[in-house]
Amino acid sequence: MTKEESFYIGYITKTKGLKGEVQLYFEFDAYEDLDLDVLFADMNGKMVPFFVASHKLYPNQTGLFYFDDIDHIDKAQALVKKKIYMPLNKMPERDEDDFTYNDLKGFMVSDETHGELGEIIDVNEYPQQFVATLLYKEKEILFPLNEDMIVEIDEEEKTLYVDLPEGLLDIYLSN
Repeated sequence: MTKEESFYIGYITKTKGLKGEVQLYFEFDAYEDLDLDVLFADMNGKMVPFFVASHKLYPNQTGLFYFDDIDHIDKAQALVKKKIYMPLNKMPERDEDDFTYNDLKGFMVSDETHGELGEIIDVNEYPQQFVATLLYKEKEILFPLNEDMIVEIDEEEKTLYVDLPEGLLDIYLSN
């Protein structure tokens, strides 16, 4: 399997105990809907399968996993900080109505004051909010995605209309 045939779900944060158990931090929103029988770790550019012997999910976007053939902390240590993927055919089906802030990646941003700003190149989730990143006048601009700033989302035109706070762009462009 290659990276193109898979989707990213998270990474191994640490080992737990001496019997090879590892903690996985999920960066995939609907992680509780995943069929977690086999996971793939990016080991130096190669997608290596790990068969799940048992796992327990927690509400804080983590899970504890035992894998077949990983029965000691020394073997599990090699997985720490590795990115974890699953095959594309295991991606949970989403309702068409399930639109999330992450779906805004690739949308054009148009501000009420400054006009068209550029395309959203990334959306990051922080503890209190989602933050969009775009390139404007060759500078990386970050702004929060919240109801106060979003005027309209046009899914057909793939355009996000916003009303950014006065001075926000100046902060980035002043250098």
